[in-house]
Amino acid sequence: MRFAFFLPLAALFVSGCMGYHLGPVKPRYMTGVTSVAVPSFKNNTLRARVEVMLADSLIKQIQQDGTYQVKDGNDADVIVKGTLVNVGRAPSRSVFGNVLLTQEYNLFVVCRFDVVKRSTGQVLDTRQLQGQTTFFVNGSESIAADVNSQDRQALPLAAEDLMVRYVSLLTEGW
Repeated sequence: MRFAFFLPLAALFVSGCMGYHLGPVKPRYMTGVTSVAVPSFKNNTLRARVEVMLADSLIKQIQQDGTYQVKDGNDADVIVKGTLVNVGRAPSRSVFGNVLLTQEYNLFVVCRFDVVKRSTGQVLDTRQLQGQTTFFVNGSESIAADVNSQDRQALPLAAEDLMVRYVSLLTEGW
């Protein structure tokens, strides 16, 4: 009699955990993939010397996540090809008392990612994502001169934000 009472209660507790999975939960198109290769990005913008920085940032995020092993292009299961589509900035906050001068900017980086199976050349996934950051410009009279230098310094932060988002999609599917 006591067993009949505890059986439905035990089934209720066990059924609450049925959706959980131990280990990495990869997207369907990455099933069976254990290693990736990341060549230098292709640059479709007028920004100079950002291709290697973007690839390094992606490699760093993949290694930090630990789901995939980064290998050479000849040994990897898939190759993640990146293309820099756009880099831009938009004013966010003006200088107090002078609305023509901008004090804070939003910097965004847009890249397209193609996951290609190395053995067959089949494109498994294509996505376009955007990463962003904000930066402040110091000074009031030479504010235009500082914008470009502050922009160059903020670019790795926007790239890191982009790569964190992409690696999350690559490893977890969301």
